[in-house]
Amino acid sequence: MGKIYYLMGKSASGKDTIYKRLLAECPNLRPMVPYTTRPMREGEEEGVEYHFISRKELEEYRQLNKVIEVRTYDTSAGPWSYATIDGGHIKKEKWDYLTIGTLESYEKLRDYFDRDMVIPLYLETDDGIRLERALLRERSQKKPNYVEMCRRFLADENDFSLEKLKSCGINKIYQNICLDSCLGQIKSDIKAME
Repeated sequence: MGKIYYLMGKSASGKDTIYKRLLAECPNLRPMVPYTTRPMREGEEEGVEYHFISRKELEEYRQLNKVIEVRTYDTSAGPWSYATIDGGHIKKEKWDYLTIGTLESYEKLRDYFDRDMVIPLYLETDDGIRLERALLRERSQKKPNYVEMCRRFLADENDFSLEKLKSCGINKIYQNICLDSCLGQIKSDIKAME
């Protein structure tokens, strides 16, 4: 049976970079692309980082009982939802998958599938570095939303508290101080689980 490697961490901890590198360097991994109702950021592509859908489309998936988990955040730009949807594209007996999400979504996915199938990969990065990265990313947008950037940064302190990590059984933390070193550790652990 395949595995779902679940990459998570606070905002600007390097998830997107590590996600892209793992997919490029680990041919056995397939992307498991989440869904969102938030607007697409500059540089993002449909079906790569997310499937960008409307609130109406999300409700249609919900009515079809295809929604595994959904989280809605009251952002400074209005409500944004993020979801994992079972659209029949997950072939767990054939492939290993990689996805990105939150601790809350990890728990729900782990409960939906076999617990041993969903493997957490938790990244941790110095708060100062994360804040610098988030600010650079926000500045690159046509319409920077610094209020939302700050909301996410502060919310992460609670969302990824040590107590919550422990209650989810997450004991291994990948320190993303040096990208290549962190990536090497993750790849080594994935290889050991094959």
